Amino acid sequence: MKLIVQIPCLNEEANIGATIRDIPREIPGLDRVEVLVIDDGSTDRTIEAAREAGADHVVSFINRKGLARAFMAGIDTALARGADIIVNTDADNQYRGEDIAVLIGPILRGEADIVVGDREVETIVHFSPVKKTLQKLGSWVVRKLSHTAVPDAASGFRAYNREAALSINVVSDFSYTLETLIQAGTGRLAVGHVPIRTNPQTRPSRLFTSTSGYLSRSVATLVRIYTMYQPLKVFSAIGGFSILIGTILSGRFLYYLITEGGRGKVQSLIFAAVFLIVGFQILVIGLLADTIASNRKLTDNVLYRVKKLESRREDDR
Repeated sequence: MKLIVQIPCLNEEANIGATIRDIPREIPGLDRVEVLVIDDGSTDRTIEAAREAGADHVVSFINRKGLARAFMAGIDTALARGADIIVNTDADNQYRGEDIAVLIGPILRGEADIVVGDREVETIVHFSPVKKTLQKLGSWVVRKLSHTAVPDAASGFRAYNREAALSINVVSDFSYTLETLIQAGTGRLAVGHVPIRTNPQTRPSRLFTSTSGYLSRSVATLVRIYTMYQPLKVFSAIGGFSILIGTILSGRFLYYLITEGGRGKVQSLIFAAVFLIVGFQILVIGLLADTIASNRKLTDNVLYRVKKLESRREDDR
């Protein structure tokens, strides 16, 4: 059984070497451990430092494409290289390599398809109170949307078995962490979590440069991704709310029509009609979006089969 540890990185010359050297090359239950580095258009010596530290494979982008693209490039390359388990870790050496054995434990025991490392954010010293609160709140929202029990949704220390990796299709350009959990939950994959440790901070987060920016992009990603996978629920909620307001306004007009002859309350009837029409239109849009989502499931299934066939061809070579 082969494990490939993938490391998406950007200008990590100072940290990539320590991150690679910290990865154990022998883990019980595995025949081989390899390291794959995905360079997202670095302008320093990240690639050279990675090779010097012992990286087995390097994928390099000419220009910057973003963390999500780098993550998916790593997944595709690891599958093509015959990985049975794929572990994703950060290039800044945030996570301890020795915890990889703990992370993949549930997969080796057949208990999970995906395992997320729980950093237990309340114990991380360099996290501010605001960041800890946002991390906990965001994880709670993701748990509700994805129907999983992952306590640390933003953790990048994750393990995937081959079937889960074949099923993943990330479309976000911002980050893969939120989308993959929602996709796993809607796809009925078994998602587990284990407590893991972190190393002292080596540099400030590049995804969390400002609280407002991170929050707005995360919320936008969550809304877009959840709408993509559960459109009928989203549009039904919005359309139902509009219809409710229209019904209340209609009731108000009828009440004054009966009690006072409806004098001066025509505006209620006009607004009621607007809200009811808009509400029904949104419901129709929801039905159309749900049909599109069904087609997306078929597309995902086709992509899964294509990836599986391609990986088998690579294994046969």
